[in-house]
Amino acid sequence: MLLADQPIPVYTDLASLYGSLGSSLNHAERWDTLTREFTQRFGRPPAYITRAPGRVNLIGEHIDYALFGVLPAAIERDILIACAPRNATPGSTEPQDQPGSVILENLNPKYGRQIFAPRVVQTQGAESWQLDIDTSELRWESYVKAGYYGVLSHYFPNKDSRAVPVDVLVTGSVPPGSGVSSSAAMVVASTLAFLAVNNKLEATNGHIPLSKGDLVTMSMENEKRVGVNSGGMDQAASILSTPSSSLYITFYPTLSGSPAPLPKSHAFVIANSLVVSDKATTAKHRYNLRVVETLVGARVLAKNLGVKLHDTGSKYEKVTYREVLGRLVGEMQGCGSGGDMGAEALSVALKSVLKKLACLLPKGVTEQDVEKNESRQLQLGVTMEEMIEKSGLSKKVFDEVYLSWVEVEANHFQLYKRAKHVFSESLRVLQFRKICLDSSSASPSTSTSSELEKLGKLMNESQASCQYLFECSCPELDLLTKLCRDAGAFGSRLTGAGWGGCTVSLVAEDQVDSFIRKIKETYPAYKGIEGDKLNEVIFATRPSSGACVYKFTE
Repeated sequence: MLLADQPIPVYTDLASLYGSLGSSLNHAERWDTLTREFTQRFGRPPAYITRAPGRVNLIGEHIDYALFGVLPAAIERDILIACAPRNATPGSTEPQDQPGSVILENLNPKYGRQIFAPRVVQTQGAESWQLDIDTSELRWESYVKAGYYGVLSHYFPNKDSRAVPVDVLVTGSVPPGSGVSSSAAMVVASTLAFLAVNNKLEATNGHIPLSKGDLVTMSMENEKRVGVNSGGMDQAASILSTPSSSLYITFYPTLSGSPAPLPKSHAFVIANSLVVSDKATTAKHRYNLRVVETLVGARVLAKNLGVKLHDTGSKYEKVTYREVLGRLVGEMQGCGSGGDMGAEALSVALKSVLKKLACLLPKGVTEQDVEKNESRQLQLGVTMEEMIEKSGLSKKVFDEVYLSWVEVEANHFQLYKRAKHVFSESLRVLQFRKICLDSSSASPSTSTSSELEKLGKLMNESQASCQYLFECSCPELDLLTKLCRDAGAFGSRLTGAGWGGCTVSLVAEDQVDSFIRKIKETYPAYKGIEGDKLNEVIFATRPSSGACVYKFTE
């Protein structure tokens, strides 16, 4: 059975549940503490605890919106939500006694108690649910409301079908704002909590419960209600992951995931650079600019390689690199099944197209010039005027297709460098996956150290590509990854969007403590950080299982 088709695990035995979560955290203590605290605050034990882990992207940065596959893994750190239905007081006008009301608390005292209830509103002549979600700032309760909103929309279509009032207590070990998807974990755990208390997870009265794939789709929709435009990697990793495996997530022709078991005797160490990238103010010359450069480059490449674009009338296709590559090799004409050529054929195609990117360079610059450019000072970008000319579109049409929906700022647009990263990074993902799959089927005598060295080399190459080709690193990330390699990591790279945030390093299991100690001593930003605060910014994890539910029984 495919991972996406599997049911969401609902445990009634804690021993089985703990056994699936990994070993680096004291899970039992956290779950017991949450249960006791819920009972003390609400006067009864919880009916359910839902869990959703954070994620780390092991390799495959900034290629998902080009529709190439990525390799994240769920981490052991997670969001836990204890919940139970509440009996409302009949006739009361208090907020907590309204239909479907929520009393929301957090074990972290800096997050205050919230009480809210859904309202029915008329939208274009039809009823819809409304929860007050402030998208101008990312407040913690907004992620809980987003999860609730999705459940209301799917399972309670009108004002006559009401969700039960519920008490909710949240705790989390995923460091917020550190690039390991605490927000996606919160949305997934919240969605599961409201499904559980409203009896929507189990097959009853002809009701077919959600599959893991259904939960991915719902969680993606839910997170967008907070104002976060998500491509699905974070939610898929949090839901579909299996213990001791990375997760190969593909987006073309549809989103799907399959496990890629990792070699034994290793751990991943996540280290926060403590640099925060202000996405709101930098997007126009960072993230948004990269998206535009990648999309425009795909059109230019298609035009030069004779790939047919689906431009009809006044509608122009915003084609991706993955689609261009597929059409280039005749994928949609029967190559593979379901419109997917398969990993082996894709690897061959990637190696081939990497030799055909010269058309993305500015006039007068050749790939030989690029190879000789040891100082990396040669201008490889094109001007706006040259980019429009290369696209084959008029300025008016170009602006409508590529600039009307996003704000960008640049003097030169790096079509060649971004394409070089996207195609080479996509190839590294497939090579990483193949090493993992080969390792899982190899004899026990096969050298694990050799496999880890190969994986580490790919991670280091990815970091170099992010630094020099996609230019999404920063001096602190460059320093931190170097220090991690010097401290004994097989490989180290940035993870997440970049320009700050975290690194992920592949480290031998028996070297984790000494590795963390060396980084604490050598990375300047960690000076003076001790104890729990240090544990927030650098920690080890093994790949964990995906989201699940524990059901208390009498």
